[in-house]
Amino acid sequence: MKHDHVDFVQAQWAQEKPGFDTSPIGVIGRISRISRHLDQALQKNYSKFDLNGGEFDVLASLRRSGHPYQLTPTELFNSLMLSSGAMTNRLDRLEDAGLIKRNPNPTDRRGLLVTLTEQGIEVMDRAYPAHIANEDQILSSLTLNEREILTDLLRKMLLSFEENRK
Repeated sequence: MKHDHVDFVQAQWAQEKPGFDTSPIGVIGRISRISRHLDQALQKNYSKFDLNGGEFDVLASLRRSGHPYQLTPTELFNSLMLSSGAMTNRLDRLEDAGLIKRNPNPTDRRGLLVTLTEQGIEVMDRAYPAHIANEDQILSSLTLNEREILTDLLRKMLLSFEENRK
């Protein structure tokens, strides 16, 4: 197998600190570098729809929620793990673009409902298949079996973070 940048970093540390276990760098360093590459590859696709990743996430959350494609800001906030300020900014941009609307919540006089507009549904119905195709292309170096193994390992790691947050 070819060597990557993380192998180079580990080799440097092995030379500087012989006997020091650098195996965590092998995992964390690669996840970190892959994350940066993923962000770029995903954003390139989102840009085709005049969106950024955060805006795509909001629209996708609304679209997958089912008809009438609406959630409270709190439901969106919890789904996306954002600060309330970041959520407000995203909602402002999406509303200005005509992709969502905010209306009073009939069951909570103090609350709002965020709803996809027809234009927002149309954008997501084009953007989501392109997003999945992009993700499939990103993963094309892995076999289906390798994807399943990686999925299980990443799920295990993610659950260890999320269960400790509670």
